[in-house]
Amino acid sequence: MNIINPHRFDRLPDAILFDTDNTLYPYDPAHTAAQQAVKNKVVNRFSIRPQDFDFAFDEARRQVKARLKNTASSHSRLLYLQKMLEIMGLGSQVLLALDFEQTYWRSFLSHAILFEGVKELLDDLRILGIPTAIVTDLTAKIQFRKVVYFGLDHYFDYIVTSEEAGFDKPHAAPFQIALEKMKPKGACVWMIGDNPINDIQGAREKINAVTLQKIHQGTEVGTGLAIPDGFFQEFGQLRKFISRLGETR
Repeated sequence: MNIINPHRFDRLPDAILFDTDNTLYPYDPAHTAAQQAVKNKVVNRFSIRPQDFDFAFDEARRQVKARLKNTASSHSRLLYLQKMLEIMGLGSQVLLALDFEQTYWRSFLSHAILFEGVKELLDDLRILGIPTAIVTDLTAKIQFRKVVYFGLDHYFDYIVTSEEAGFDKPHAAPFQIALEKMKPKGACVWMIGDNPINDIQGAREKINAVTLQKIHQGTEVGTGLAIPDGFFQEFGQLRKFISRLGETR
């Protein structure tokens, strides 16, 4: 556990917000496995070269994101796959797009594993009476599925997706809606996430949150305006830190 701004940690928080993807579990292994499963299915179905799939999918993703920008639907795997089929000259092919999307998410969830100590930390927070909420990008349906798959649906008090908020982080809306739901008793709110811009800088600038960054392979500590107030590698480290803060109140 590394504390950069110790004056920000003089007490336990009144509420804690959590990012989901790449914060509660490592995103890349699950995504890589899921993307490969879809790729294999498409390549075999249409007898195309793997590089042809890569080109069509990457171009589809680029076009969808360019059109929808920082909204929940800009992350839609279904829209990427629909556009990919269109780029391949096959039309929308609704049934195939749905089938490929289901392949992606089945494989994704089967390869997604919570970081060690997440549930134990959430148990600690419940005992301390600290309310918690998820603030996450992407559409509500798939993020709800992830929460249920991980068995976290009874651990968090609230969830806010960018579909509900109308904007991805670091826009103020997701953070503000979470606070409206939680109604914390004080102004000390922590944000725990991996992304230095969306989670750390966004939460500090939009709601003056105390920020903690989850660091692991593939993530780097934010710098400049995106530097966190503290960062940690293991949730067990955060549990010990919160326990020590609790002893002082």
